[in-house]
Amino acid sequence: MTETLTAARVDELVDALAHPTEDDTAAMDAWWRANNYLTVGQIYLKDNALLRRELLADDIKPRLLGHWGTSPGLSFIYTHASRLIRLTEQSMIYITGPGHGGPALVAASYLEDSYTEVYPRITEDADGVLRLFRQFSAPGGIPSHVSVTTPGSINEGGELGYALVHAFGSVMDNPDLIALAVVGDGEAETGPLEGSWKSISFINPARDGAVLPILHLNGAKIASPTVQARKDPEELRKLYEGHGYEVIEVGGDDPAVVGPQLDAALAYAWGRIKKIQIEARGEGVVTAERPHWPMIILRTPKGWTGPHEVDGTVVEGTWRAHQVPLSGVKENPEHLAILERWLRSYRPEELFDENGSLTELARRANPSGDLRMSANPVANGGGSYTPLDMPDWRDLALDLAPEDRGRVKKESTRYLGALMAELYRRNPTTFRLFCPDEADSNRLSAVFEQTDRAFMERLTDLDVNISPAGRVMEVLSEHNTHGWLEAYNLTGRHGLWASYEAFGMVSVSQTIQHAKWLEEGVHLDWRVPVPSLNILLSSTCWRNDHNGFSHQGPGVLSSILNMRAEIVRAYLPPDANCLLEIASYGFDTTDKVNLIVQDKQPQFQWLTKDEAYEHCKRGYGVWDWAGNEDLASGEEPDIVIACAGDVVTTEAIAAAQILRQQLPLLKVRVVNVVRLQTLARPKDHPSGMSDEDFAETFTNDKDVLFCFHGYPGSIHQLVHGRPDADRFHVRGFIEEGTTTTPFDMVVRNRVDRYHLVIDALNNAKKTVRGAADLKRWCEKQLARHEDYKVAHLEDMPEIRDWHFEV
Repeated sequence: MTETLTAARVDELVDALAHPTEDDTAAMDAWWRANNYLTVGQIYLKDNALLRRELLADDIKPRLLGHWGTSPGLSFIYTHASRLIRLTEQSMIYITGPGHGGPALVAASYLEDSYTEVYPRITEDADGVLRLFRQFSAPGGIPSHVSVTTPGSINEGGELGYALVHAFGSVMDNPDLIALAVVGDGEAETGPLEGSWKSISFINPARDGAVLPILHLNGAKIASPTVQARKDPEELRKLYEGHGYEVIEVGGDDPAVVGPQLDAALAYAWGRIKKIQIEARGEGVVTAERPHWPMIILRTPKGWTGPHEVDGTVVEGTWRAHQVPLSGVKENPEHLAILERWLRSYRPEELFDENGSLTELARRANPSGDLRMSANPVANGGGSYTPLDMPDWRDLALDLAPEDRGRVKKESTRYLGALMAELYRRNPTTFRLFCPDEADSNRLSAVFEQTDRAFMERLTDLDVNISPAGRVMEVLSEHNTHGWLEAYNLTGRHGLWASYEAFGMVSVSQTIQHAKWLEEGVHLDWRVPVPSLNILLSSTCWRNDHNGFSHQGPGVLSSILNMRAEIVRAYLPPDANCLLEIASYGFDTTDKVNLIVQDKQPQFQWLTKDEAYEHCKRGYGVWDWAGNEDLASGEEPDIVIACAGDVVTTEAIAAAQILRQQLPLLKVRVVNVVRLQTLARPKDHPSGMSDEDFAETFTNDKDVLFCFHGYPGSIHQLVHGRPDADRFHVRGFIEEGTTTTPFDMVVRNRVDRYHLVIDALNNAKKTVRGAADLKRWCEKQLARHEDYKVAHLEDMPEIRDWHFEV
């Protein structure tokens, strides 16, 4: 509201909310009937949209698709929440957990006029209603779930489990926002959703908004009962009270009874939220403690107001109402008659005038302007894109002299931590780090110089860098932290999600779903750009010495490379300065998924600040100082050793050094790739290097020994279609791992310097004297390594003490 709320004013509004007038009740009833009518029409009708004549079989769609069961409950909640907004001017977004409630939310945005505002062809008349119906679940139309095409949405309904984490992420640093999150009882059974309830332990009412969860229990999934609907109500209430919620229960099958109950529940919940915030904001952020936030458990029948029985079988209130309650309508006259009675039960003649526009009776239920939940700017990137206040990364970079390359070891991710600490300082309400309890482990600890970990539960004197005022988001859940950042991004704010590489696979489906959202969103001119989803995968497969095989998996890289080219970017910086340049670029982009893979362990540093900038800007390059070809003469090398990834870059350079020193007549070129998708053809990826640049870098006919951080197939996929692609011999992670030394990991996967030298000699187009002796020496070194690691529990001295030599 524009006025400053006091506790007394909150009480007045709560009383008004709990006692709707007859006019309010009539308007809400009309709006709900209109929504139900539009929902059923989207599922069934391709003609005769407003039943201006008898319903005929030819009016029915040839394919009946969509989901009715959850829709009337979703629109019932929407109806009563809209009244709360009208009376209080509360900024609220509606997050739909039940995956396929799409027609109800599309109908809601149409009734609120926002659908026509963004899709002018869906006019507010009879023709527009028909177009609305015909596009649903149709070729070239819209899906049956709440997706990016639905105004007011930030949660993709196709994959269940993320409604609550998206709700909580949206209210972080959004103090005036309430996210109304409807959790379906089917969705409530998923692991991610089950773990999301703890999010209240990280929301500070002094500076964040609030989430009002509504657990909507309609009793059934697609073909069986739901667990929580069948639990004893007292047992279920205790479950959520144990999470820290104040539970409000509403339910029944008579809308005239349930409606007033829901009004009273929403009134009480809103009042509690406002008083919690007033108290916290009066005390200040440091002294805030976790309150008992309200939540609502709402029980209504599945398929409410639909056909109660079909062919003598009960449908309403059972799993049979989940999708299409009446099938075979075109062929079965009795079913067609039932459908017509069902549609006419909503009395469309009261809801739409002669022109097909919504009548004033139903229109009165709508909030105005940006207060409409389908038009709230928060659900559209905050309404506008605001870039971060970025420092110059060079001010935080490693000051490396060219003569020190390959001789200095640093933990590269510490430099990223310093960059993010500066971002926290410059952007105190629009930037956060999200991490599953691994910020320190991944060497990002510098952020704690600016802020603590957020935590609203009790603290002890032994806690370090933890406080209610903190804005680093750590909880031991990839799903929660990833989902929080997704919503933080989609509502216009910036951040980074950091995880151990192997456990990026826990939430990789979220990464993929977010990329799909962006893929669709960039083609909608009414959606504003949103900050990119930035991901750091550290503690990588090559350096999990004590964790072992379970922590050795680079699968996220392979997964995201299959996403649409204009959205996803994969980066493999070889050192700290490249990491800073790549991260700075990623933080400044919009509508992307930027995946950065770099280990946290001490690693060799290769490039100066200026070199790193130029290298990352291009995305790849020949490192002439690592090879021995005569570039000035224009003579091509005998073998190209390429690399992408920090650990394998060291092995590639070490292999080239052995060849330079032992067989100087064999000309070796070293290529490093930091932007992985530059390997693709330009027609396959916008970052792909031209044919001319590809030939200039890799030659047209020389064999390329490619040392890769991940699975070898990814490189073969990227260079497919390049001239003589079979000349690329990729060495990477081949699922060989255990608890072992760092060098043994590269040996096991045949990407160590000795195997690389042997491979180079086997594939070079030129035979030089001494090659056979060098091969035998490499084989002896490998055998010596096998004995040494067992006897001494560490790598050989020549590996531990190795450094680059020109």
